[in-house]
Amino acid sequence: MREIWNLINEMSPYLLLGFGFAGLLHAFVPSRVYHRYLSKNDFRSVFWAAMIGVPLPLCSCGVIPTAMSLRKEGASKGATTSFLIATPQTGVDSILATASLLGIPFAIIRPIAALVTALFGGQLVNIATRNEKSDNSEVIRKASDERPKGFWNKIKEALKYGYFEMMQDIGKWLMIGLVVAGLITVFVPDDFFLYFNDKPLLTMLMVLVVSVPMYVCATGSIPIAAALMLKGISPGAALVLLMAGPACNMASIMVIRKALEKKTMWVYLFSIILGAITFGLIIDLVLPTEWFTSSIVATKESCHEAPAVFNVICSVVLGILLIFALIMRRHHHCDCGCDDHDDHCECESHSHENHTVMNKKQFKVDGMMCNHCRANVEKGLKALEGVENVEVDLASGMAVVEGDVSDEEVVKTIEGLGYQGKRM
Repeated sequence: MREIWNLINEMSPYLLLGFGFAGLLHAFVPSRVYHRYLSKNDFRSVFWAAMIGVPLPLCSCGVIPTAMSLRKEGASKGATTSFLIATPQTGVDSILATASLLGIPFAIIRPIAALVTALFGGQLVNIATRNEKSDNSEVIRKASDERPKGFWNKIKEALKYGYFEMMQDIGKWLMIGLVVAGLITVFVPDDFFLYFNDKPLLTMLMVLVVSVPMYVCATGSIPIAAALMLKGISPGAALVLLMAGPACNMASIMVIRKALEKKTMWVYLFSIILGAITFGLIIDLVLPTEWFTSSIVATKESCHEAPAVFNVICSVVLGILLIFALIMRRHHHCDCGCDDHDDHCECESHSHENHTVMNKKQFKVDGMMCNHCRANVEKGLKALEGVENVEVDLASGMAVVEGDVSDEEVVKTIEGLGYQGKRM
């Protein structure tokens, strides 16, 4: 517990700052900005997709529906792949958290590696699919930007998104990452990775085998990387974990295979693996090792010191916000005011004056893991012609659709966003 507490104290001020920046980015940058320059099958669209993706605070699960939405709104396969590679590896929140625990050099090279890898992978997809016809027949009608108007309303939205919705999305995985880091610190022998110090490529391949299929968010991977470095793993191998872990998992691989086809999936995996190993070798063989180990040594020494009062206060505030967000995620309230602990709202069994039962349909949506997933499903379904209202509950995975629309259209839209849907 002491190791976990020390890690939290190191990261909490930067995490709170990062969540705040994430909220401001969400509230003040219109969604149409992310769709404007991504439609052409050229390097320019790949570049803008990567530049948009690097600062966005989206995790591995949240980036999938966002990328599929971009694709359906006309983004090329290359731009979509570039966005998928760049976005989950880093973000304003994880950059600040990286600086706090791993140091400034790691915080600088991490977004650079994400950007270069995304540019390489996106352009490679453009080359591999240059003979394919661009198919915009499935482009969905854009829903209106529902961000609030007015400065103070946007500030409220930023606080809600950064310190509530974002914490709902990655809070669990951040806690898992901290616990794993603590377990590594306690149970892995200090000299375990010293046996592989003269074989950096072998160490990186071992890390890749573990990190590619598993789910870990960009922020949650930081304490794991720090704990492994304290046990002797090289900085380059730690970067491989920081890149490959958040960039892909089995869920994203399967969705890309289905939505963008097998050829794009293999290019996507190849780009991430090659980029992670290349930048890992650059750190281990080219750049000075002390750039990337000085902060880890300082962290290890600080574990024996009493944490600063400010850090403790930040840790307490972070803990309260995380607990509140996770409790509220499980304790869902319907708009009508009743508690929805089951897979349906009790009020749906009663008829309403302004709605008929025939126009209200329930669908089960499998695969939603965060508020980004919920928001993308809502946006996609609201864009369907004939739909009057959509309510999606993340906890139960249920979507209630009101309006004159066929079941087939609803299910097709849900599956087009990377999820499984069926009529209840």
